[in-house]
Amino acid sequence: MSDRFACLPDLLNHGFDTVIDVRSPSEYAEDHVPGAINLPVLNDVERAEVGTIYVQQSPFLARKLGAALVFRNAAAHIESELRDFDGGWRPLVYCWRGGQRSGSFAWMLGQIGWRTGLIEGGYRSYRRLVNDMLYQTPLPHRLIALDGYTGTAKTEFLHLLAARGVQVLDLEGLADHRGSILGSTGRDQPSQKGFETRLAQALCALDPTRPVVVEAESNKIGQRLIPPSLWAVMKSAPRIEIAAPIAARTAYLVRVYDDILSDGARLKSLLSHLRAFRGNAIVDDWFAQIDAGDRSGVTRALMEQHYDPSYDKSRKAVDAPVLARVAAETLDARGLDTLAARIEALVGQSSVSSPT
Repeated sequence: MSDRFACLPDLLNHGFDTVIDVRSPSEYAEDHVPGAINLPVLNDVERAEVGTIYVQQSPFLARKLGAALVFRNAAAHIESELRDFDGGWRPLVYCWRGGQRSGSFAWMLGQIGWRTGLIEGGYRSYRRLVNDMLYQTPLPHRLIALDGYTGTAKTEFLHLLAARGVQVLDLEGLADHRGSILGSTGRDQPSQKGFETRLAQALCALDPTRPVVVEAESNKIGQRLIPPSLWAVMKSAPRIEIAAPIAARTAYLVRVYDDILSDGARLKSLLSHLRAFRGNAIVDDWFAQIDAGDRSGVTRALMEQHYDPSYDKSRKAVDAPVLARVAAETLDARGLDTLAARIEALVGQSSVSSPT
């Protein structure tokens, strides 16, 4: 059975028990349908070998070798990963374009008696749906952006608001990056396609009739770009500006960036890229504070000499209404919770118009 999905929510709500991606491990690692497991019928080496034979020798020989490998690998999956599924299990299978790899595996599963679905057009059809949402179609979501200097706990406020039942879109969480030159989490970011899959899935789960709070970002988080349909809504989203004394911001950043501040060599390596922008003298002063173990000093200096000036410059280019300005004297647990309650009330009172 071949399944055609007209829109991304239809595909994400497919109704099957398991989604199986039969592409090679490298194809799967770059991106895949959310929730899919990888049962490759050709691994990366086998796929390359079949492709080489197809081009250099004969399409017939390539198909013959490919068929032998596909059925051999499929049989191994049935004997191992799929051995405990009963007769009522319903899998949905796909490959790159819904061709021989997924078709062969789906046929074999069907012969066993499992009611097997096949994504028409394969992964390419899925990517077209993601691309349509994030690149071609205006998003219907009503965004409110949390804005403010570095260290005003905007990401933490997103988490606190989510716990209170407010709709949020955590872009830094989806991109696995904290959004600055010091923003690496120590883990690899998803590929651009993988980031877009996470983003599309998150957007599909949101109610477009209710406000969605997002952190005011540039159009790039680490090495991942915010797709144009979302970026267009973010640029014009009304803002709630958060303010806090620099001492409170410093204490907060020293706490949440402990991993980076504890690794002086890594911190110097990251900051050395700013010599071209801030000059050798300023960066040398930062390095001296790092060598002295002055975490608060270097953190405050980075805000005063780099992050705050960069924010002031970028903010001038933003033409978005300010919904409200809120201030916190402290950014400890009590201060964060108090301000989160105020932001929640502002979001609830918002009468933001839907984007056109």
